[in-house]
Amino acid sequence: MRFASLNEWLHWQERLHPKAIDLGLNRVASVWRRLRPAGLDCPVITVGGTNGKGSCVALLGAILGAADYRTGLYTSPHLLRYNERIHIAGAQVEDVPLCAAFERVDQARGTVSLTYFEFATLAALDLFAEAALDAVVLEVGLGGRLDAVNLLDADVALVTTVDLDHTDWLGPDRDTIALEKAGIFRPGHPAIIGESGPPLALLEQARILGTPVLRAGQDFYLRAGPRDWDWQGPQHSYIGLPRPALRSARQLDNAAAVLMVLDCLAGRLPIDRDAICAGLSSVRLPGRLQVIPGAITWILDVAHNVQAAANLALDLEGMPCAGRTHAVFACLADKDALGMLRALAPQIGHWHLAPLEGPRARPVADLVAALGAAGIQAPWGDYGSVGGALEGALKGARSGDRILVTGSFLTVATALNCLGLHARTSSRVPRVSL
Repeated sequence: MRFASLNEWLHWQERLHPKAIDLGLNRVASVWRRLRPAGLDCPVITVGGTNGKGSCVALLGAILGAADYRTGLYTSPHLLRYNERIHIAGAQVEDVPLCAAFERVDQARGTVSLTYFEFATLAALDLFAEAALDAVVLEVGLGGRLDAVNLLDADVALVTTVDLDHTDWLGPDRDTIALEKAGIFRPGHPAIIGESGPPLALLEQARILGTPVLRAGQDFYLRAGPRDWDWQGPQHSYIGLPRPALRSARQLDNAAAVLMVLDCLAGRLPIDRDAICAGLSSVRLPGRLQVIPGAITWILDVAHNVQAAANLALDLEGMPCAGRTHAVFACLADKDALGMLRALAPQIGHWHLAPLEGPRARPVADLVAALGAAGIQAPWGDYGSVGGALEGALKGARSGDRILVTGSFLTVATALNCLGLHARTSSRVPRVSL
């Protein structure tokens, strides 16, 4: 084996390919054909879209698992541990089988150069092929058409939402981005669209490909009650379902789209109401409107584009706070910091701005300038690190206040590390340890 530890493998993969992002399927598909010529022998669900992908993957995994189907989940990025990216039958893959999969990918690739994400995707698929699974759920990493997971034909494709993000790679407007998202559609295989007002280009591309579309608000519906909700599809309906255990009003939309996906597969993967209710009630996904209660409440959310920030602001509005809301904010350089700050501003009483680590980080001076450009009047402080901003927010907060941590997966990951495990199990105000 080339390396003995997971960290060694990952460090090497980061330097293997000359580009961190190199969209295209030729290289990764050629390695997959050598690695697993027979492919996967189970239904494949591919989940794309701008926001909500990770939540939909988690919901699908929870419901399929509750129905006793052995399911493989592949998501990205991770928060605290690389192994979070690959789940088999409800458990994260451990280091030893993951390293063994990396070795098999390395042997199969020969002289083909692979990116970090491509290596991860092939390893996940290789592990799934070995695991005798009933279903596989794949989250698109970037776009769809040229993303590595698109080397497999989806039995059902789901596009959650289409909005502006990764514009340098996907295009400057919703229609252009929609064409990239539609790349996961296949002729004759259903595509679920999780928003009621998708770009026309998404629908037109589905028509050109011969992909039957099932669309929120047109082909399937939800009705939200104060404690439960109803779902109506073309063939089936459910009354009085429990709300998803994931917070955020948007999770009902995600759950409705997920039920439509599963309805399309009912002939191969029948699921009863009990499994649906159990999955909705048990689903977990850190970093999505994650609340750590205490005298000072912490709210962690990985929102990293304008649409996600706007949804987060609506959620905050619906979560009354006796005191002020402090925001610890850091984002990557390719994100619309101005748009995110402007969307969140009505809910924030004090800003704590910081840079992330690494070459893709947006300098804190840019965030300060964005506050001014947005006309935001709330007080702010700038720090040299996210850890420093967390400490600053905690020092400035009083009982009854809350601290929001957002802007990036990396921002939330830093907070989870700094807060420590006790912050998730204790009602006391957590102490930030750096």
